[in-house]
Amino acid sequence: MNLKPAAFAALFLLTQCNSAVESTDQPSILGTWHLHSSQIIEKGDTIITFPVKDQEMIKQITDTHFTFMKHDTRQGKGDTAVFDAGAGTYTLKGEDYTENLQYCSAREWENHQFHFKLRMNGDTLVQTGFEKIDSLGIDREIREVYVKSKL
Repeated sequence: MNLKPAAFAALFLLTQCNSAVESTDQPSILGTWHLHSSQIIEKGDTIITFPVKDQEMIKQITDTHFTFMKHDTRQGKGDTAVFDAGAGTYTLKGEDYTENLQYCSAREWENHQFHFKLRMNGDTLVQTGFEKIDSLGIDREIREVYVKSKL
């Protein structure tokens, strides 16, 4: 019995199923994102928190994890010296995005969960939601706008 035609047909069907799964009308959140702007709303006051002169921040998103890193562009010199970083897992269901922060340079933020809405428009990602940590007195709304890296 010749199995080559059957094997070829099975391979063809598998590749077609894979193509159907990969093709989607939704843009992917995967990749590297540069923070363009951010603000917090706390007790009715809106505070612009980014951009900050001589600082930059990126967020990287993989299939299962996110990381963020912010640093000054003066290599730690001067009054703008800063380095913040964090990482963890996330879930995304529609526009509901939940970060489980496992690692953070501000250690008291570790092991907290944050719920956001994600909206994409072309190469722009808008993340809105709440940061609430009772033990730190943190209870604020945030809005971050990211632009996808071209590299």
